[in-house]
Amino acid sequence: MVEKRVVVGIDGAGVSESAIRWGAVEAAARGVGLRLVHAFVWAEFRVPLGPSDVAPGLRAAADKIVAEALDLARTFEPRVAVTADRVDGFPSPVLLAESRNAELIVIGSRSAGRTLGLLVGSTGLELAAHAHCPVIVVRPAEDAVVGNRVVIGYDGSPAADAAVDFGLQYADRHGLVARIVTVLPEGEDDVASPLRTLQGLRTAEVVQVTGHPAELLLEWSADAQLLVVGSRGRGGFASLLLGSVSQTVLHQAPCPVAVIPTPALDSHRTR
Repeated sequence: MVEKRVVVGIDGAGVSESAIRWGAVEAAARGVGLRLVHAFVWAEFRVPLGPSDVAPGLRAAADKIVAEALDLARTFEPRVAVTADRVDGFPSPVLLAESRNAELIVIGSRSAGRTLGLLVGSTGLELAAHAHCPVIVVRPAEDAVVGNRVVIGYDGSPAADAAVDFGLQYADRHGLVARIVTVLPEGEDDVASPLRTLQGLRTAEVVQVTGHPAELLLEWSADAQLLVVGSRGRGGFASLLLGSVSQTVLHQAPCPVAVIPTPALDSHRTR
């Protein structure tokens, strides 16, 4: 049996530092190992990879990225067992393969600007849509807001149920307050609210709001350490990772965003 671990995708850019820090802290909280993975894309192209008279070689440069990331992770959490590897391939397929044996996948995002859409719109969205485990997108440290809550988007779907489970467990591990937010579109009858299914839940602050899902989730996560959403759903922010709401949340959330895959039909709630 392969041991579960937290996997962090690294690319050598400054954004990897925040992802490594987040992954190391979460691995320590879960009591599992940390695996750092650098997708070596140049192996997919017909270019010289070894050293030359003018450069140490692309593989050597990639190995340097891996070694530096390993040292950094050990600095953040010395008690966590850390491994780091260079894996040939493009980031999405490499990390999707890693997700089969991971408790979660962590990737970094860049500051709002010309490169954010490229990262979130390709690797981040593909992972969120197809990964076999939760995917965490971490903003750069300078943009992070340290709050005291975990905010969970809820619409009554199986994916939202999985998001609630993940969010409540994360809040419990880190001593945070859980806030479950369900957003009703303008004009929807309150009787049909999915909030009814959360009645009696004692471990979280449960709120119901009406309006635009992305704007309201951003507003209610202003004091959050983590915003948790499901990868599939119905109505409201149901198509979170496939449409404009996804882009808005991933571009503008003031905290890391966790995207939780829809559980298998035969899975059971553990809350």
